Amino acid sequence: MKWNDTHINIVDTPGHADFGGEVERALSMVDGVVLLIDAQEGPMPQTRFVTKKALALGLRPIVVVNKVDKPGADCQKVVNQAFDLFDKLGATDEQLDFPVVYASGLNGWSALEEGEAGAQWGKDMTALFETVLRHVPSQKGDASAPLQLQISSLDYSTFVGRIGVGRITAGTIKPMMDVLVAEGADGKTYKGRVNQVLKFQGLDRVVATSAGPGDIVLINGIENIGIGVTVTDPLNPNPLPMLKVDEPTLTMNFCVNTSPLAGREGKYVTSRQIWDRLQKELQSNVALRVKETDEDGILKSQAVVNCT
Repeated sequence: MKWNDTHINIVDTPGHADFGGEVERALSMVDGVVLLIDAQEGPMPQTRFVTKKALALGLRPIVVVNKVDKPGADCQKVVNQAFDLFDKLGATDEQLDFPVVYASGLNGWSALEEGEAGAQWGKDMTALFETVLRHVPSQKGDASAPLQLQISSLDYSTFVGRIGVGRITAGTIKPMMDVLVAEGADGKTYKGRVNQVLKFQGLDRVVATSAGPGDIVLINGIENIGIGVTVTDPLNPNPLPMLKVDEPTLTMNFCVNTSPLAGREGKYVTSRQIWDRLQKELQSNVALRVKETDEDGILKSQAVVNCT
């Protein structure tokens, strides 16, 4: 989104510990975190998991106490609970000195100071966005340097195939540009050509003629692109260390319905259709492993589940 003359990328992370791999990859694309806490309920159990990951990366938190206009809201208690949580998770003195924003997301306003009960404390969301600009460092990458784009997420389209999503650290990327894809500094490399470059405008994807440092982009045209690889300049390669993807910890068997009610409901009910659906999921979900078993019609799937 645009706020005055500044482009702000907002990356939403999954809130539950079961999606730890996605949380880590999302945090690799950001320079700061906004922790949203309910003014009544305080920090939730899943808040601990996501916050621990963010603090370990050295990111400075901004605490937003939301729903402050609800009856029973206790802002100071919630802020104290957030401080205690950060302290238990090993936050530094700098991270413990966090700014606090009070907000009512439903009514569209925010404020830096507490107001009277039942009243509106701020005019709009200006207080929140100005706090973000003050406390989140801006991207300092050099647009003229060799390209350095790390793929943090994947998408898939039946028209263009696999789509890589990531943030540009340095350099500039353009459509029909020849690039080198590197799996870390000492991993294997292969050449490719970028077909399209897309940026986010709100929730929409728009075609871009070029993108530079700080931009989160979607690229297609490189068939086997994967998580953690660096798209870089073939003449001056500068790959980043590979992102770590947690190994699967949960195994499930997928099989067709063999009960007396089999075939009476559902559209895709054969093992071939289940296999096709799982193969489609593999195009964008790197935390999933799928293989056939020795038993007829039973497929084995392994997925990442992090328990804390």
